[in-house]
Amino acid sequence: MKRRSVLSLPAAALAAPHLKDALAAAGFESPAVIDGNLPAFYEQLKEDLTFPLAYRSGDFRDWKRRARAQFESLLCAPDDRTPFHAEVIDEQPGPGYTRRQLVFDVTRYSRVRATMLIPDGRGPFPAALLLHDHGAKFDIGKEKLIEPWYDDTRLASARAWSEKYFSGRFPGDVLASRGYAVLCVDALGWGDRNGLVYDGQQALASNLYYLGSSPAGLMAREDARAAALLATLPAVDPHRIAAVGFSMGAFRAWQVAALSDHIAATVAACWMTGLREMMVPGNNTLRGQSSFYMLHPGLSRHLDIPDVASLAAPRPAYFLDGELDPLFTPEGVATAYAKLSRIWTSQHAASRLRTQTFPGLSHVFTAPMQDEAFNFLDQHLL
Repeated sequence: MKRRSVLSLPAAALAAPHLKDALAAAGFESPAVIDGNLPAFYEQLKEDLTFPLAYRSGDFRDWKRRARAQFESLLCAPDDRTPFHAEVIDEQPGPGYTRRQLVFDVTRYSRVRATMLIPDGRGPFPAALLLHDHGAKFDIGKEKLIEPWYDDTRLASARAWSEKYFSGRFPGDVLASRGYAVLCVDALGWGDRNGLVYDGQQALASNLYYLGSSPAGLMAREDARAAALLATLPAVDPHRIAAVGFSMGAFRAWQVAALSDHIAATVAACWMTGLREMMVPGNNTLRGQSSFYMLHPGLSRHLDIPDVASLAAPRPAYFLDGELDPLFTPEGVATAYAKLSRIWTSQHAASRLRTQTFPGLSHVFTAPMQDEAFNFLDQHLL
């Protein structure tokens, strides 16, 4: 017996000269991927994101325990208690502080070099864990935030970066001059740990997924480990450690504050938004590649972005951005700031949260923004 073909459309429609019209009339999805690499059904997917684990009321400590456990379960990177075996390999006098290089085991897989500045005088000092940005610039990492005295090539690159984003300042050196011990470590792919190019991020991410890890989860765990290292150092007051970052570094700052009880205060410049408001055609953050460092698959089925940041409440936190920042929609920033405010207020800690948008500024952390941020830290840590 001759087999009959199974068709999803009437045979007459397929035989018609206007096949495209027939497909459209039948409700055929085309194109399935629209501008900005979003699926055609992205709006329906967004409607499914109800963030059921977001805090609404009740026992806040119990919520934090459950929400943090859910967050950690999706990191694809287990907690690591490997001894640090920290070793100072270089120490030089600086203008009002000592410059130091040290190496330590950031995980059981990696021994890394960090740079540190320690104020002159008698400690222990308040401290800042500095988290560098992405910027699609991989030759420097920690050097973006602490001026590199040990490498002329990196110094030139770092100074150009500083001029572009930080008003010619190095935020770590500014904090050290204000009395903070500061520490900065390269994330995987930057500085000492480079070898990454922009188009290689997807391959690195997929290979880490194959190996049971993830770029975002590994970075989160390494940042928590760096905070834990700071808390062990004799020059540091373990109860006065801040997380400070710009751009991806801001993401890292509020993320490590959510994960680590070592963080007493947070400054996050230019990375905060509501997730649904971020997922719109043409938005800068939807181009892939770099997103793998900030992507925990499955997390959005439980928590919105500001919900995760709220795991740090009621500790002091300052979120700031430029009005013209192309990474995030104004609606996304406003939504996130409103959620953060509701959480801190619910814990009678409204005075410990500050959110601010700077008129006329883009994706930068300028000198005036830094001054506001560091004054906020002084208020809560000095």
